[in-house]
Amino acid sequence: MSLRVTFVAAARSSPLLAERFEDTRPLDQAGWQEVQHAAGELLPLAAAELRYCSPTPRSRSTGEGLGYAPLVQVALRDCDMGRWRGLTLGEAMAREPDQVDAWLADPRAIPHGGESLLAFISRVGGWLDTRPVGDGGRIVAVAEPSVIRAALVYALKAPPSSYWNIDVRPLSTTTVTGIAGRWNLRFDAASAQASRT
Repeated sequence: MSLRVTFVAAARSSPLLAERFEDTRPLDQAGWQEVQHAAGELLPLAAAELRYCSPTPRSRSTGEGLGYAPLVQVALRDCDMGRWRGLTLGEAMAREPDQVDAWLADPRAIPHGGESLLAFISRVGGWLDTRPVGDGGRIVAVAEPSVIRAALVYALKAPPSSYWNIDVRPLSTTTVTGIAGRWNLRFDAASAQASRT
């Protein structure tokens, strides 16, 4: 039996340009309004047999706000950014431009002293591959956009550099179907997505 894993991107906690590495801030007012606005469309995903979320405050709040009552999964945490934790990309670039360039160019690099992009992708992929096959095989996971990008790179067996070319918007959904090691990206019609879950 194959699984259907739908990732829901956490609502925002700040404007895009103010996003911070391993952001621990709660949802801002705009984020709460977005959750309330999207709840009607995303609520049907609560029928999934298993409901998970990243451990960040905004992922947990998004999941709760959508009525999922998700279980926190430590494996779905954001990439460990070491000494860059809490900084924006611009702030890290201003402090350590050569190290940021190395990190962006090499998926094995860990100039910040945390976790490499390759290790992050592998960790998230390992979580995906170890999901139990339930009666219906439907899973929903509210996660940070970075976690969803890592899951997609892993599922599609894409080169790690493709991570930088995936844009995951707040409260967007992305579905992969399959079994451990054999995943497919699934696209649903926007208007029909909720009714097909």
